[in-house]
Amino acid sequence: MFPIRDHNPSGRTPYVTWALIALNVAVFLAMLPVMGDDRALMRVYLDWGIVPRDVTQGAGYGTLFTSMFIHAGFMHLAGNMLFLWIFGDNLEDEMGHGRFLGFYLASGLGAGVIHILAAPWSNVPTVGASGAIAGVMGGYLLLFPRARVDILLILIVIFRIIPIPAWIMLAVWFAMQFVGGLGANPDEGGVAYWAHAGGFVVGLVLTIPLWRRLGGPAFWARTDGHPPHPEARYTIVESRIPKIRR
Repeated sequence: MFPIRDHNPSGRTPYVTWALIALNVAVFLAMLPVMGDDRALMRVYLDWGIVPRDVTQGAGYGTLFTSMFIHAGFMHLAGNMLFLWIFGDNLEDEMGHGRFLGFYLASGLGAGVIHILAAPWSNVPTVGASGAIAGVMGGYLLLFPRARVDILLILIVIFRIIPIPAWIMLAVWFAMQFVGGLGANPDEGGVAYWAHAGGFVVGLVLTIPLWRRLGGPAFWARTDGHPPHPEARYTIVESRIPKIRR
């Protein structure tokens, strides 16, 4: 299942979301010259990514910030930027540009700390904006649980776009990260499940003051969990491929 868009238009231009996407893409492009050199690439990861053992021993604190803008490959970058593009603009709309930037960075830092706590002596470097973006998803869940999200469902040869409530998609994603974290060994590398799950919880908690300022339960009652404005409407264009009866 791949989310491709939501039905929650923002009321202001998401300059910070766009700037974060541009910065991540720019850093990735700057890394292209070393992508073919495994030794040089590992040096970049060790210098700028989070190495939990280093932080535990009192070094590399700056990597909690720099790691958020480094990605391990094109698909890693594309997936993260897709999620940021879908969910980031609405939180920026509600928080304002400056507060959203602070929220994004705080979520990323919190995700990094939780990743270190999960594997404090790991020598495996961790990179990616996933923890910060997970925080954005947690905040989105609190504010707009019933906003519709279009999911591209792929079942072998069947491709369908299905609108579902945001809480279903986000709850399934969080459950996958949590279960993955229980079964993974962080010392062996791979997906940083606890950074994802931790960032999600950090983002949700950091959004509570905004949710309360909007009215808390009264905000949910007023909007029924939907966006507090008319939903975007999309027209699905019928395929030109003819349908043939069995």
